[in-house]
Amino acid sequence: MISLDGVMQAPGGSNEDRSEGFKYGGWTAPYGDEAYGKAVRKELEPADYLLGRKTFEIWENYWPEHSDFWPGINDGKKYVMSRTRKKSNWKNSVFIKKVPDIRKLKNSKGNDIQVWGSSELIHLLLKNDLVDELRLKIHPLTLGKGKKLFGKCAYPAKFILTESTVTTTGVILANYKSAGKVKTGNAGD
Repeated sequence: MISLDGVMQAPGGSNEDRSEGFKYGGWTAPYGDEAYGKAVRKELEPADYLLGRKTFEIWENYWPEHSDFWPGINDGKKYVMSRTRKKSNWKNSVFIKKVPDIRKLKNSKGNDIQVWGSSELIHLLLKNDLVDELRLKIHPLTLGKGKKLFGKCAYPAKFILTESTVTTTGVILANYKSAGKVKTGNAGD
């Protein structure tokens, strides 16, 4: 879930993430419709999760008590990238520390691994070419300030659009698969 200007901070609620004075929490609420709901339900199917510490700390205090909306969240394995945390009472939580740990996890067999939120982790994954797919929900608004999908810099990478829908509220649902390195050439080549 991102705004047109790439902000991904606190899409779900006003108290979700107010860091750095962010005051637009819950900005996705006015944009739900049938197509949007269908896309979200598909992403809530059982999976494993790779999360940054900040997102994990928001989730571990919320989802164990609200799993009626997301039944599989407590059963899915939560891999948490953190230099400071080592354990949690939230079941199926595993803490990792380094990019090689993520690479090993990516190359293992098992469930799909989804990243939700975790802007700093996403930047690290993009920098190290560890993203297989981007599932974007691009909302028709700009927020100016806030944590952004690509941060202050984007890393060169090529993606192929595999699926797209525009909702009745103007949200662009776009799935992109990683397609390797950026190729250059001259116009007309």
